[in-house]
Amino acid sequence: MNDKRSSETGYRAQIYQSYGYGGAGQSETMNPAEVDDWGKAYTYYLRGWLPANRDAIIVDVGCGTGRLLTLFKKLGYRRISGVDISPRQVAISRQVIEEVYERDILEYLEESQNTFDLIVGLDVIEHFQKREVLRFLELSLKSLKPSGRIILQTPNAESPWAGTYRYGDFTHEIGLTSGALDGLLRLSGFVGISVREAGPIPLGYSPISSLRYALWQIIRTGLKVWNLAETGGVGSKIFTRNFLISAQRL
Repeated sequence: MNDKRSSETGYRAQIYQSYGYGGAGQSETMNPAEVDDWGKAYTYYLRGWLPANRDAIIVDVGCGTGRLLTLFKKLGYRRISGVDISPRQVAISRQVIEEVYERDILEYLEESQNTFDLIVGLDVIEHFQKREVLRFLELSLKSLKPSGRIILQTPNAESPWAGTYRYGDFTHEIGLTSGALDGLLRLSGFVGISVREAGPIPLGYSPISSLRYALWQIIRTGLKVWNLAETGGVGSKIFTRNFLISAQRL
């Protein structure tokens, strides 16, 4: 192993041993009410993108503390698994399902070709270096079955608050706009790409959420006007601090 690769491995080993863990006083179990609240938002964000077949094979790469696994289990999916490099987060995720693996994501995908109907990676791709991003997308395509889907969430470099999420985590290596990630997915061979904001959810969830949603529409209009005045166009119209993107294998 060369010195550069060795130093990268050492850096990650040091950080990810306790990644996502705040230290003394932090619970190492999930808060059911918090997870349920999170799940309501993500049920909306993922609408229309999840398999109709509850026996679809799904993997959550970078599964963290298992919130998405909890949602999938609640929605009735029976063949779900998770992968994460952080021992602490794997331990918490295993409170949801047993099939959670403490592995490097790229190594795991290398061994899983033509396996999955759905790969989901929330807040994962920004932790990769540039060459790893291309490798991750290449391996994800190969790991999907024909017509399989990948869903990613990542901080939005086009948001006015982009710096907060891009630099608020020492392990973030890159920042992407929705257009940049769209281009990388196309370059990797994906089709059927669509993008969504990860912001307030509309009517029918709660009065506070409905109010936030209405205020966000006003703010979005202002941001589009700003873009129009400066550049002559409204831009991508994706302004939330995070965004989600979906793509499929042919």
